[in-house]
This record gives sequence, C-alpha cells and structure tokens, in this order.
Amino acid sequence: MLLFVANWKMNLTRREAAEYVRELSSRIGPVPPAVELAIAPPFTAFDAARDPSARWSLAGQNVASEPAGPFTGEVSARMLAEAGCRFVIVGHSERRSLFGERAGTLALKLARAREEGLVPIYCLGETAEERAAGGTAATLARQAETLRDDPPSAPLVVAYEPIWAIGTGHAAAPEDAAAARRHLLRLLEGRRDLRVLYGGSVAPENASALLELSGMDGFLIGGAGLNPASFAAIAGVGRP
Repeated sequence: MLLFVANWKMNLTRREAAEYVRELSSRIGPVPPAVELAIAPPFTAFDAARDPSARWSLAGQNVASEPAGPFTGEVSARMLAEAGCRFVIVGHSERRSLFGERAGTLALKLARAREEGLVPIYCLGETAEERAAGGTAATLARQAETLRDDPPSAPLVVAYEPIWAIGTGHAAAPEDAAAARRHLLRLLEGRRDLRVLYGGSVAPENASALLELSGMDGFLIGGAGLNPASFAAIAGVGRP
C-alpha cells in the first residue's frame, strides 16, 4: 500500500491546522484502497489535524527515548498512542543534526514506539559531502544498523531522505532514489512488512515521475505538505 505523509514540522497553529483540514477535505477525492495518507502535525495540533472521516492517520514528529519520568518538554510514545497516532517519525535528519540524536538514542525511541504499537517512520539519508565522496551506500548501511534489534515481523516504514535534497528544491533523480531503495531492501532483507518512502523537495511537478521510476512506496513530504492542494495532488487523491 502506498503511503504519503505530510510532515508539518514546526508550522501551523491549531487554528491554521483546522483551516488546512477544511481545505484538504474539500479537495480530496475518494482515497483508493491502495493508498494511505498521514499527517504529522505539531503536538499541539493533533486534535485540529484529525480527520473526522478517518481518511488520514496522525503521526508524531518525534518521541521520547524514555517511557515516562522527569524529562521536561518530552512526549512519550504512550502519549502519542493515546492521542490517536498510528505512526511516529524517528531519526529525521533535523533531529540528528540540530539536536544531536545518535544511534543509541534512536534505537531507544524505536523500542518505545514498538511498546505502544506505533509504526516507526525511520529516516535515513546522506549529506552532500557523503554523496560526493561516493559514501551513500555506506551511510545508509550505518544508519540502518540502528534497526538491528527492531522486530523484523513488525510493520516498518523507512524514509530515504538525502539531506542535500531537503528544502533545497532539488529532488534526487529517480534513478538515484531507485538505487537507494534497492540498497535499503538488501540491508533490510527479511522484514515482513516494509515500505520505503522518498523525501526531499517532493512537489506536484515531480511526484509522478519520482514515484513511477524509483519504485518507492510513497513520500515523506515537507514543504509541499503544508499546502493542502499540493499534498492531495502528490498523493494522487485531489479532485480533478
């Protein structure tokens, strides 16, 4: 099943989220059985971002590495599950680069998500420097090692997000995305329920070719996901 996730990051208040939902509801056509939608709003906007008709799921943008306790500002997996989340994003490059999250912390976050029945959307991808040095495969292998203790029978979503493409307007070429997907499938061989998404400057103009030529199972969408019309168009569920 294809999966399209709109990651709002630190954007949209509750009021703005409610406006987004109203517009998306008016633009969205029937969601085919082979397509799944999800929205990852800020924690404060979960209720406002929820679809009363259940056409899309909610995803947390982050999760604490501990189940509970004196961790000011953190949000636990149990809280996300109780708030109605189906998915949670783990290991986004912004969390790695801006907040110093490393493999050990990410492995704990994956474990906490599993304890509460959340499906992780585990992000990985290379920098421009790693790509230029021919290190894409090695970087993905190193980052995928964090999944070593994640139960192979549990559903998993992996999002390949080349860091050099995020927010730059320059998406990966379909053949490069396809190569990364093949490598990830080899690295994660034996997973029973695995979907590989692409993320990085996805737009309505390039989404169709990227999806068709790369073989990806969908997209993790940043900037374009803040626009209901763009999100619906990328997911192929917008009304004509």
